[in-house]
Amino acid sequence: MISSQEMLTSTYLKTPKAAGYAGIIFSVLLFAVFVLMRLSVPSDPLERGAWLAGDTSYVALAMNLVPFAGVAFLWFVGVLRDRLGEKEDQFFATVFLGSGVLVLTMLFAAAAAVGAIIIAFHAAPDAVAQSAAFHFGRGLAYAMINVYLVKAAAIFMVTTSTIAIYTHLTPRWLAIGGYFIAFALLFGNYFFDWSILAFPVWVFVVGLSILWHDGLP
Repeated sequence: MISSQEMLTSTYLKTPKAAGYAGIIFSVLLFAVFVLMRLSVPSDPLERGAWLAGDTSYVALAMNLVPFAGVAFLWFVGVLRDRLGEKEDQFFATVFLGSGVLVLTMLFAAAAAVGAIIIAFHAAPDAVAQSAAFHFGRGLAYAMINVYLVKAAAIFMVTTSTIAIYTHLTPRWLAIGGYFIAFALLFGNYFFDWSILAFPVWVFVVGLSILWHDGLP
């Protein structure tokens, strides 16, 4: 027999509103991470690391926000799957979950690479800036964020939008808008350095739509 307290706890944990809150928290944190990084680290992967000699407190703050953003994103994905329930298709569910994991993998790996560069520079400032390891780490972090994370985010948005259209997970206009934003991410990041911010903004709107649909507390 399941006690009334256990039933209440189960119902509370499965509430769809959690997806809205988690999406908003993730989008705000990821937006802050990208902005802090863009303001502190030059977008050119071939630059010689002059930013390391300056104030790296913004970069350190961004790195510390990444784990919290990752947890919020996992919660967002998990509750969305719970919200779909029996409507979830195995094919789209696999691509949806897989692309979400790839987004987090690229984000965490890039954050680790940048953090390692900062630590190594403070340990040996003169040696690191001129070393091949620095340029390798710098290029690795750049590729992970601007190539692989962006592509994985675009796939996540396309899959989520497709699921939303067939299951009415979000308003239709928001799902269709996800296709256009994903297309902009796939090709626009080569021309606009700030185009990557479209991903957390889209997640923010999805979170708001879920809260609006279910009624704000």
